[in-house]
Amino acid sequence: MTFIPTTLEGCFIIEPRIFNDGRGYFFESYNAKTFNEGIGSEITFVQDNQSFSTRGVLRGLHFQKGENAQSKLVRVTRGAVLDIAVDLRKKSPTFGQTFSIELSEENNRQFFIPRGFGHGFIVLSDIAVFQYKCDNYYNKASEGGVHYADTELDINWGLPLNELLVSDKDKELPFLKDAPDFGF
Repeated sequence: MTFIPTTLEGCFIIEPRIFNDGRGYFFESYNAKTFNEGIGSEITFVQDNQSFSTRGVLRGLHFQKGENAQSKLVRVTRGAVLDIAVDLRKKSPTFGQTFSIELSEENNRQFFIPRGFGHGFIVLSDIAVFQYKCDNYYNKASEGGVHYADTELDINWGLPLNELLVSDKDKELPFLKDAPDFGF
C-alpha cells in the first residue's frame, strides 16, 4: 500500500498494490500493522458500515463529537463517489479547509479521515456501495454536522445543488459560522 498525505494534516489517500492476472485481480485492502505504520498513528477500528445509494445522493457533512469522535477509513466497492473531508479542529492551521477525492471501484483508493473532521460524499455513478471502518462506536447523542452547501466551505460537489438528493436532516445542519464548538 502507498500512503499519500493530503493538504489536511492527518488525512491520507491509500492506494493498494494490485496483482492482476488472467483470472482477475487481488489486493490487500486492510492490514492493521501496515495501516498504522503508514499513517504514523495507532488506530483500532471497532465498527464497519456500508451504504447503498443512487446517483446524486449526498450524505454529509457528518461527524461524532466529544468522547465519541470517530476516525474513518472509507472506500467504494461499487460505483464512484466524490468524498469530502473538512477540518473542524479549531486550533488547526487548516480549520475550515476541505479536501476532495474520487473513490471508485476502478481506482480502489481508500481515504483516511481522522477524528476532528467532518465527512461526506456524493454518488457520481448510477449506484454506489460505500464502505467504511470507524475507530469508535456510533452514538446518536454525539452526532454533529455542517451544512453541505455552506458558502464558506465552497465545496464543488460535482453536480448542481438542485440535482442533489439530500435528507431533510442534512438540510437542517448548521453553517460553519453558526455551529457550536465541536470539541476538537
